Amino acid sequence: MTHVQITTPFGRRPAKLSLVKGQIDRAEAKPGRAVDKWKVFRDACEAREKFGLQDRSLAVLNALLSFYPETELSEENGLVVFPSNAQLAIRAHGISGSTLRRALAALVEAGLIERRDSPNGKRYAHRGRAGEIEEAFGFSLEPLLVRAGELAQLAQAVAEEARAYKRAKEALTICRRDVRKLISAAMDEGADGNWSAMEDHYIRIIARLPRRPSMVELVDIRDEMELLREEIVNRLEILLKSRNMHANAAQNDGHIQNSKPESTYEFESNGYENIEAETPKTKPPGRRQPETYPLSMVLRACPQIADYGPDGAVTSWRDLMAAAVVVRSMLGVSPSAYQEACDAMGAEQAAITMAAILERAGHINSAGGYLRSLTAKAEAGAFSLGPVLMALLRQVGEGPRMRLG
Repeated sequence: MTHVQITTPFGRRPAKLSLVKGQIDRAEAKPGRAVDKWKVFRDACEAREKFGLQDRSLAVLNALLSFYPETELSEENGLVVFPSNAQLAIRAHGISGSTLRRALAALVEAGLIERRDSPNGKRYAHRGRAGEIEEAFGFSLEPLLVRAGELAQLAQAVAEEARAYKRAKEALTICRRDVRKLISAAMDEGADGNWSAMEDHYIRIIARLPRRPSMVELVDIRDEMELLREEIVNRLEILLKSRNMHANAAQNDGHIQNSKPESTYEFESNGYENIEAETPKTKPPGRRQPETYPLSMVLRACPQIADYGPDGAVTSWRDLMAAAVVVRSMLGVSPSAYQEACDAMGAEQAAITMAAILERAGHINSAGGYLRSLTAKAEAGAFSLGPVLMALLRQVGEGPRMRLG
């Protein structure tokens, strides 16, 4: 068994087994490659609800990262920062001491930082003769480095949940509007039926809707409202068809009988068929069917993506999609931009696009803006990955600047 060094907090703070487990898990995890501290911080902000963190805790995490001298978190540069509470409070926008202590405790509990307390609880560093830090006591940022990929995945999951919540809320809003206006139309025009009972049912459903519903509550109420709308539409359809039948019967009774009814039928029928023949039958524009490519071909064209897969390899489409989320974070692409790409292209196609952008990252100023541009082209049916992969197979690392679409 590998020896793991466990650090416990100074003073009255207890050593919880959950924190001990976190230290063991991080010690056994493979050291992560250097990551941009501000991109990891943004992912942590996106995923804050998963950790139950408030804005003040994130402000303190931002302050801690500002004391780290390098832009990239790396084991080679050391990962412990040791500012005093006074310095931290100033950089965290002047929060009080008690708020600062609660925020630090929340960050430790969430597993985003670790305490490396000195024997007397003070924060300081031992330096060598050349001025280099040999040992430091304070807060370790190692969890952010080790969990960078996990934080990117969590941020993406939050973006997907937010998108699904927004869609469900929009669907409920439209359904509420339809039900309200259909009931009002039926009552105003004196349509047969017990519309007061329908309205009461509508009010009871709305009364159960909390001010800030959860996703489960939102979906349940939306489904019930959709059932009510379906029932209303069915009743109105039956009613309107019945009216049409009575109107047609009355109209037919008032017609003058033709001595050759068959000829009238043939004339009307032929006229209708001619209109159908002369009218071009065009299909409404729709989303292009997803293109499919062998995974082996994608990996030959975009070999760098494999470094970001689970355990440093990509052996399946699931691995590729997981790696694409990590690359998304590394290149500074927001979770929402990547989610829009998944919606427009499909998850696998978006992952391939992210891998292709990674190959050409040195020639692209803004990966996020570039991905949004490709997403817009995909929505318009004007983007194909085939030429991209063929070009990358021929020119990975060579040739002039290439645009993906």
